[in-house]
Order: sequence, then structure tokens, then C-alpha cells
Amino acid sequence: MKIATFNVNNINKRLANLLDWLRTTKPDVVSLQELKAADSEFPEAALAKAGYGAAWRGQKSWNGVAILARDCEPIVTRTELPGEPVDAESRYIEAAVQGVLITSLYAPNGNPQPGPKFAYKLAWMERLARHAQELYGAGVPVVLAGDYNVVPTDCDIYPTKSYAKDALVQPESRGLFQRILDQGWVDAIRTLHPEAPMYTFWDYMRNRWPRDAGLRIDHLLLSAQAAKRLVSAGVDRQIRGRQGASDHAPAWVLLRDDAKARRNSARSAAKTARGSARRNAPTPACRPLLVIDGDSFAHRAYHALPKTILRRGGRPAGALLGFANFLLKFYRTEQPRAVLVGWDTLDAPTYRHEQFPAYQSGREFDDELLEQLDVLPEFVAACGFANAKASGYEADDFLAAAVAAEERRGGTVLVASDDSLSGSRGRGRADRASRGPLPLRRRSPPGSGFHRVAWRPIGQAAGSRGTRGSGSSPGVAHIRHVGECP
Repeated sequence: MKIATFNVNNINKRLANLLDWLRTTKPDVVSLQELKAADSEFPEAALAKAGYGAAWRGQKSWNGVAILARDCEPIVTRTELPGEPVDAESRYIEAAVQGVLITSLYAPNGNPQPGPKFAYKLAWMERLARHAQELYGAGVPVVLAGDYNVVPTDCDIYPTKSYAKDALVQPESRGLFQRILDQGWVDAIRTLHPEAPMYTFWDYMRNRWPRDAGLRIDHLLLSAQAAKRLVSAGVDRQIRGRQGASDHAPAWVLLRDDAKARRNSARSAAKTARGSARRNAPTPACRPLLVIDGDSFAHRAYHALPKTILRRGGRPAGALLGFANFLLKFYRTEQPRAVLVGWDTLDAPTYRHEQFPAYQSGREFDDELLEQLDVLPEFVAACGFANAKASGYEADDFLAAAVAAEERRGGTVLVASDDSLSGSRGRGRADRASRGPLPLRRRSPPGSGFHRVAWRPIGQAAGSRGTRGSGSSPGVAHIRHVGECP
């Protein structure tokens, strides 16, 4: 997994250079800084055409940060550093991509110093240090990537006295950067290149690029879990020499895939081909019905995202945020005519519990997860989608009822679940699948008459828990409620 950080210094002005670099180096994730563009000016379409999903926080003329992810959408976990009621400057964004939490940060320059700008720089970095401590303590792979506007040591700047009073080299700035490293973070580039300068920035002034009068201020700091996977790191310095280049060059790290991701790697080429075919496929006359196993994706989001994601009152929000990203991504990608989300209920045993006493016996859920599961149907309803939840039923029952009912009327269903469903005969069409932040495996039985978007964790044994027939279950009523195809 190749992760890069690049201060692009005006994304629209340097868009051609950025796209060319993406095409030739193919990083999996890119943290961008200094977009210098409002949210509405961000070149989302051009990046999507290049194969990158994006999350960004723009700002007109100044600042601005973004995270790009190849062949998937970043799941945003934070759009500003904690510690300030209102953060007027767009300097921080954080997202999960393929099981790794990645930041794009753009620390204040701080010049001139001393003065209010330098004070703001130090206060901002204090907030960063506090948040970094929380992220490190989460025990998950994290990459703190971005333009720190700090030269850590004299080895990270060309021999000169001209920067002696610059905010980038002051003891206070360096001390705060070192404080983050002392938490356990690994400076990837300096670890693998202890002697080389590895500059990432050359000012436009005073002929500094031709003279190689550079500074190293763009850094990728790795948590212990990410550092274990570090393979290589470097700087694409040749990018700085191109016509109309940014004054920064991209810095990058290569992380070894974990075991789950390695088992998925063989599918990447096929996935790209399927995506291309899907984009060029004709739009069906009747849009599909999308039915989702709500508990499945809420559980996965809760366990995949850091517990430091909070909402008002300090209450956990990881399941809410992750599920919302899943739901809205499905809707945007598949463009269904209607959406039905099925939910499990815990207040009464189902027929599965009665017929198979060992079914989920002894299974317990965190109170924080249960509280978020209670809230999620309200979010679904607020989006204008339908919920299916009834005492004694599980989400699978509603998914099976939806497939059966839609098949009878000759429609098409997209099923998003971690379990397999009973096969359904009908008109055969190409299967489609999307990938979230976790390693996922697609399952599609032959002869299926509906588009299946069925997921389960890699390594989990295949098999069905069994489904109830459609009958007169609440699921059928919900199918009728969401309406017929126009």
C-alpha cells in the first residue's frame, strides 16, 4: 500500500502535473495540502476519471487539504483537529482507507516570528500533539501525513544561515515535532534514510531548486502498527523540476499488505476491469431496489474505526460515521430507485434461536455499539429511505423477502450483506460489488437473478444462516411501501 503526501500548491493550477504523477506512480492514497480552492472548485470529476475517490476540505485562495484513494472512497473520520470550537482554517482531514487511518495536515507556517502567527502555529501543533497521542493509543495502523512546516534537525536543511530566524527551524517548533515522535511515532523517511538529506521543499526564490537548497518539511509518521509494515520510503524529487511545478515534491511510504489485504490483491486487476465495464454499461430501463443488512455494516464500522471518533457529549460515533459512509456510497454508486435497510432485533428470540439453541449463544455487544444501533434507523429515515425492523425477525429475513418479492414482479435487487442468501432464478445480469475500508470478498451463486453485493470477512467460512420465505413478513410490506418501478 503506497501512501504519499504532496503539497500541491494550488490544485487546479497544478492539476495536469498532479494527474500525470498519479498516472505514472499509482499511489494508493495521497494526502494533498494547499489546495487553494473552495469546496465547489475541487476537481472531483477529473480525479474520479483518473480512478481516485476523494475527500476534501477546501478554502478559497489559502490552505485546503484532501485525501485521495485509488479505486475506492476514503471514509472520513474527522475534518478538523479537536481543541477549538470553530476552526476557520482548512488544515486537517482524516480518513480510513483499506484499514489504515490516514491524515492530511497542513501546519501553519508561523512567520514572521515572534508574533501572533508564530503563536498560532505553536497552539495548532499543541492540538496536533494531543490528538496524535489519542490516535497512537487507539492501537490501529495510522499514518500522520502532511506538510508540518517544521525542519526537524539541521540535517533536514541545506547548509545556510538565511533560515536562522525562520519559524520552521525554531526550537519551539522542533520541540513540538519531537514531542510527537516521543509518543512512539516513527519518522518513516528518516528511519530508512538516516544520512541522506531527503528534501521535500525548494523555495521558488534565489534559484534554490537548481542549487538543491532544500528543506525536509513534509513528513509521514507511522504508528507502531503501521511501522511494522514499512517496506520503503522516498521522495519523488523529479516532480519539482517539471514545468509549472509546485515548490514541494511528493514524499511517500510503502506499507506491506496485511494478511487479509494480500488475499485480495489478486483480484485488483479484475476489479478494475469490472469497474470500467460498469461505467460504460447502458443504464437499465428500471433501476434496482437496494436492500442492506444494516447491522452487518454498522458492526464492521464500529470495530474498524478508532474509538476516538466522538459526537456531542463525548459519545462514540464510529458506527454512525462508518455506516453513513457505506450507505451514501452505495446510493451514489448504484443509483437505486429505492433503499430498504433491514435490522436485527435483540428484544425477542427469533425462530433461529428456538430451532438452533447454540445460534449466537453467549454473544454480547458493547453498550456503545447498541446505543448507536438504536440511532441509526433514525438516520436512515432522515435520508428518505425505508427501515425494516420487527420483533422476532433478523435483517436476513427482510433481505430474503425483498429478493423474493422483487423477483415476482420482474425487478432487480441489489443485496448488501455479509451473509449469503438463497439463490433466486430470473434474468441473469452481471454481478457488481464495491469495496469499503475493510478487506472484502464477493460471493455470487450461479444463476442468480439479482445483482448481489454480498460481503463477508476474508477468512470466514462460506455458508448461509438460512432465510425465511417471503410469506406475509414485514419485509414484503416494506417492499410495497417503497413503490414500484416507474
